[in-house]
Amino acid sequence: MPDEIQERAGVPVLVCDPAGPTVATEQDALDLIGAAFAGAQVVAVPANRLDERFFSLGTRFAGDVMQKFVNYRLRLAVVGDISAHLDGSSALRALVHESNQAGHIWFVPDLDALDARLRATA
Repeated sequence: MPDEIQERAGVPVLVCDPAGPTVATEQDALDLIGAAFAGAQVVAVPANRLDERFFSLGTRFAGDVMQKFVNYRLRLAVVGDISAHLDGSSALRALVHESNQAGHIWFVPDLDALDARLRATA
């Protein structure tokens, strides 16, 4: 399935293909943001599409990517199981916790959980 905009819980979401290219650079993130400008308010990126550096906070890659989404006023949802990354980093656990309390960046286990979050914020 290609990346496509889907209506989820009444919100247009760019749902990214799990088999799509890895988001490994800031330009890759900007490409997703550009695709979202076709009408999406949220970009749902499978966790497996994010370069490993995203989950290693010392690289600052996660912060750079997340800041791009905030700057363009798009919500980012990282979708999938990231428990292996969380087990190895208290800093990442804290980031995920704080992000999930706010409205711009969410970490959710699956698209059903994203739908629930979208309904709760409507």
